[in-house]
Amino acid sequence: MEYYSKQISRLIEEFSRLPGIGSKSAQRLAFHVINMPKEQVESLAKTLVDARNNVCYCEQCCTLTDQKICPICKNPDRDQKTIMVVETPRDLAAYEKTGKYYGTYHVLHGAISPMLGIGPGDIRLKELMQRLQGDVEEVIIATNSSLEGETTAMYISKLIKPTGIKVSRIASGVPVGGDLEYIDEVTLLRALEGRTQL
Repeated sequence: MEYYSKQISRLIEEFSRLPGIGSKSAQRLAFHVINMPKEQVESLAKTLVDARNNVCYCEQCCTLTDQKICPICKNPDRDQKTIMVVETPRDLAAYEKTGKYYGTYHVLHGAISPMLGIGPGDIRLKELMQRLQGDVEEVIIATNSSLEGETTAMYISKLIKPTGIKVSRIASGVPVGGDLEYIDEVTLLRALEGRTQL
């Protein structure tokens, strides 16, 4: 049974297709948009269409940008000889927020996952290998510590090691504020192996 008119139902349906948006959140968003001033709705719609039409992959690092080369790759103060490999643009943003990394990035847009049918050819590995033909001294692999992230890290490491370029992996272990008794054994082992001298 239809509770709402066709237009409202369609709007709810479209919102519910977004990741992380359930039916109740979709309803709240739909009614919020309907109650917004018409100019704001038009501005939102235009922004969505413009973003979809104008955002593309950076020709160098494959992050999302509205220019050929993203601002990070263009920045002459960045260390072009160090590349941090991340899975998504969100991961890149997380490292940028630290304000402590001064190299460049390479965004894979995924991770190798045989269970999901995602192989090395389905992520941006070819572009990474092309970048390594240039003057690169270190590749920092910063994929997630999930099974897929670890698989991807091992695969990339095996590809790069024969080139003589230094390959490192981000440390992982006990989160700040975490109680040791609640942390799994693998994480504790990683924390132990990645310990640093004080």
